[in-house]
Amino acid sequence: MNSGRVAIVEDDRELLDQMRWALKSTWDVSAAEDATAGLALLSEDPDLFLIDLRLPPSREPREGLDLLRAIRERRPELPVVVMTGERERSFALKAVELGAYDFFRKPVNPAELVLVLGRALERRRLAAENRALREEMSARQSFGELIGASAPMQALFRAIEKVAPSDATVLIAGESGTGKELVAHSLHRGSPRSSGPFVAVNSSALPETLAESELFGHEKGAFTGAVSSRTGKFELAHRGTLFLDEAATLSAAVQAKLLRVLETRQFERVGGSRTIAVDIRLLVATNEDLEKKVSAGEFREDLYYRLNTVALRIPPLRERRGDIPLLLDHFREKWGRHHRRPPRRFSPAALECLSAHSWPGNVRELEHLVEMLTLMVEGEEITPDDLPAAFSKRGRAAAPADSVRPGESLPDAVSRFERELVAGAMSRAGGVKARAARDLGIDANQIRYLCRKYGL
Repeated sequence: MNSGRVAIVEDDRELLDQMRWALKSTWDVSAAEDATAGLALLSEDPDLFLIDLRLPPSREPREGLDLLRAIRERRPELPVVVMTGERERSFALKAVELGAYDFFRKPVNPAELVLVLGRALERRRLAAENRALREEMSARQSFGELIGASAPMQALFRAIEKVAPSDATVLIAGESGTGKELVAHSLHRGSPRSSGPFVAVNSSALPETLAESELFGHEKGAFTGAVSSRTGKFELAHRGTLFLDEAATLSAAVQAKLLRVLETRQFERVGGSRTIAVDIRLLVATNEDLEKKVSAGEFREDLYYRLNTVALRIPPLRERRGDIPLLLDHFREKWGRHHRRPPRRFSPAALECLSAHSWPGNVRELEHLVEMLTLMVEGEEITPDDLPAAFSKRGRAAAPADSVRPGESLPDAVSRFERELVAGAMSRAGGVKARAARDLGIDANQIRYLCRKYGL
């Protein structure tokens, strides 16, 4: 039975013939007599290399070592076994340091040769299986840029797979920082529109007076300051996907026009009379309860049902704390590369503190924390002393014990806690929103939205 293909680089023809004879019953053998011809054997896709260190033209050990380096650069997964003379142990050890799997001394013992090559091939097989297993595990623990092995995230991944190929409007619900735009990107990439544009709009960042113009465009002279015509986001997303974030903040006028576009797939620019037809898929995100806003008369009921064709909910981080180590590994590597710093590992005590944290800012808060620690921590290990006070046991002890008051629902308690966090950050920042946003680990758009939401 054939074990595989071995490439042998040896200039002693008599020794080469001996090795061919010893291996012929179990291996396919390719051979070369110098380093240049040996490197060319890579094109035959061998399973491993067997090389002599003393090769032409110099017959110095550096010839074999240079060949070893070249093989490792081109095919780092290939096992390489080297042959050395009786007094060349130091060069053999150097070869192992450069990545050789093993070495043996001449003269060659056929039984030893078969044993060493068999072990090398088994190592390659195990490495390939481990790599495939890691890739399979990674695939199960991520979906695009979304990461999570927990049951809620696995359910979300399955739902995205089902919905992505359709053209259905999707309402993506989730708290700030959970990754709503990442879900939208995953839906776009899995759709027939993936080669078309993906246009994202943050509704909360649009001034009310300009929101209609931003979404639908305007003609020159439509209003003061409209010195030229402008293409809106709907036109830019033609034959692609439009992602409308924080849809709950849209004004009544924009809601009415959005409903008409969803019904007719047509609209006019502000100040224009020409009807423009668009072919888009709409994805909408919100961190508010739209049903409550409909009941309060703050959001159109007919528009809500148009948007809520398919609803996807992203779980907050506190509902999937088991994913925290996975997310930490991802962000450690990401920000370590970005800032050219070695990734810091988290001590068991630090992990315990992070697992106990309430994570009001969700995954975004975790990512900002890891980036800060990557820059600020000098040691190789992050301990509880390196964490901000809010993450320490002392900081948690200072929090009120009665987190949920008698008769108070969980959503109301979460809203109260969120308001207290924002109010405290604004107070510490002297009313400067940008400073408060940095304190909370959120961005400027979020702090403006939260201040409006809670009247701060």
